[in-house]
Amino acid sequence: MTLRAALDDYKRHQGSPTVFPGERRTTSGRFSGLAGRTVHVGRDGTLRDFSYPLTGCYGIDRSRFGVRVDGEIQWLDGLETTSQTYVDDTALVETTFAGEDRDLDIRLELERLDLTLDDLHVTHVTVAEGSADALAAFVSFAPGGRDDRIGQLVYDDPGVVEVYHRAEHDFLTSEPRFETVGGQLPERLADVLDDEPVDFPRGEETGQYEDGRLGGYVLGFVPFQDGSATVVSRLTDAPESSAVVEDLVERTTALADVESIRAAAPSISAGREGSADAGTGTETGTETETETETETETADLEHGAVVDDLRVLGVLSSERGSRMAGPDFDPHYEYSGGYGYTWFRDDAEIARFLLESADALDLNLETVHEHSASFYADVQLEDGTWPHRVWPNDGSLAPGWANDHIGGDGVDYQADQTASVLSYLATYAGTSDERAREAEPIIDRGLAGLDDTLAEDGLPVACQNAWENMAGRFTHTAATFLHAYAAVAAAPIDEELRAHAREQARTVYRGLDRLWDDDRGIYALRERDGDLDARLDSSTFALVDAHAAYDVLESVDDERRERLRQHVDATLDGLARKTDAVTGLIRFEGDDWRTRTQADEKIWTVSTAWGANAAVSLARLLGDDTYLERARNLLAELFPGGSLCLESGYLPEQVFDDGTPDSATPLGWPHALRLATIAQLCEIGEPVRPEHSTPVSN
Repeated sequence: MTLRAALDDYKRHQGSPTVFPGERRTTSGRFSGLAGRTVHVGRDGTLRDFSYPLTGCYGIDRSRFGVRVDGEIQWLDGLETTSQTYVDDTALVETTFAGEDRDLDIRLELERLDLTLDDLHVTHVTVAEGSADALAAFVSFAPGGRDDRIGQLVYDDPGVVEVYHRAEHDFLTSEPRFETVGGQLPERLADVLDDEPVDFPRGEETGQYEDGRLGGYVLGFVPFQDGSATVVSRLTDAPESSAVVEDLVERTTALADVESIRAAAPSISAGREGSADAGTGTETGTETETETETETETADLEHGAVVDDLRVLGVLSSERGSRMAGPDFDPHYEYSGGYGYTWFRDDAEIARFLLESADALDLNLETVHEHSASFYADVQLEDGTWPHRVWPNDGSLAPGWANDHIGGDGVDYQADQTASVLSYLATYAGTSDERAREAEPIIDRGLAGLDDTLAEDGLPVACQNAWENMAGRFTHTAATFLHAYAAVAAAPIDEELRAHAREQARTVYRGLDRLWDDDRGIYALRERDGDLDARLDSSTFALVDAHAAYDVLESVDDERRERLRQHVDATLDGLARKTDAVTGLIRFEGDDWRTRTQADEKIWTVSTAWGANAAVSLARLLGDDTYLERARNLLAELFPGGSLCLESGYLPEQVFDDGTPDSATPLGWPHALRLATIAQLCEIGEPVRPEHSTPVSN
């Protein structure tokens, strides 16, 4: 997102109670693209690249599409968006538009397909009703993340526009060839400083011959042929232009019709060996028919949620398998520290959930698991730990605020991230002898890094928390240490490493008693300067999974089981919020981040999903099925039709009390938690939604 685009959005949204001006929101619309370039397709027909963290190319900064009717442009953002869906279990986005001019007695219906395929994005528009002369495409490229000191080349013969700045070169072409295409003058400083935003394209001529060649704004018109027109963009890094142009024209021609686009759409179901087909009854009668219908609805719900989760995790992934946490909606760090990076906490938790869910959900993701392990090996630091965050495309160090252990030993370090990676690697090592041999040296170094941040009292040293907004000695961090040590102790690796990890797990297990608060009957959020901060914190749900892992080594004692029960009960009840629009769990008591004008804490999808997942794990650990119903009630809000799940199937990071979604959308972590919770319920043969209620429609 360029500064021009950010300031334009700021002018349009300043003063909103639930919108942060200057961001590029993705809370509506859908993404296309799997494991590489990812493009957001707005419900208003706009396109915008969120590809830089995954590919190193910025691509499309802003855009606008329309159709020319009798010489006048009908922009899609002025028409009604009648539907937007994914085509089956693919990443192909289908959007329909409709509009009418009663004075001219004109009815217009358009069908549009958008597909991101490798470094290409294809937009195919068909006039379903009415007539139009041409497709209008305004596209603003920002190669190298810049909107200044860039240039354009127009290749008349093949009909291609190239926008470039040093390494990155972006291309735009069409089928049929552009009727006309040329550069547009970007906002000048006076426009940027003006109180009112500028609408594009402007169509203004300044009389300066260089204006159309010194900027990233392009306007082209594509004549409709048999009622259809196609526009294709391609992002490249330091290409040989002639070869790229020739290949682009050839590939555009090949993708110029509906059949070829649908055939090229990557299928999410390719990652599944089976589907959640409903059982069929052999008896007849009303009762059996009703049961079968319910089973079918449940199976469809499971299948739809799993497909959505896998699609989202694919959208957020680079070719090497590493993931950005979410689409980077705030790259200027105006209201956050950015999201388009790989955090090892999120990434490793996602990787482990995928690995542990594979059998229950018939997922064939072996390459994904191997890519994750390879990535963690490549970016491990010399001391055995992993840094705050890295760029997903190449693993290089990304901007961050928790890198004290790279240059020193301060508290601005997130020890739970190293623990999360170790938990994944230990689980991965358990899947085959070859993988165990590959993972063992990485685990060995990682254990040394973890040991360096474990104090003699059995708790991690003071560091940053999972939410990255406090320092102290956190229950969540201790839980991730317990899980990591227990997982390593159970892995098929060197016996000395296993014995060491087993003893360290015992040490952390005992050390957790220091964080128990008798007055509230909970594990405190943290210990700080010898005092307990006894607020409820959803990240402490990690205690349940950690104790389940420890229970494989040594039985969790009765007192600890009762404390876990009390803690989970208090946390589920104390963090619960319900409004007329949404139901779920807040992040922690006193959380005021991104509340805007809202007085109370916002509901977070990751907290809600974590609560559901912990409830299932606790039901299994304690043998108490009452927690399964609590899990299903929370899960229902995260399913399609639930109050926290968008029409797209996406889970936003946060939701305002009035139901307005906010922040990174979709966020990978809650999608992986939802997937893992479904898998756990399927594994023990339990239904995934409550029988007594249905999710609230949003």
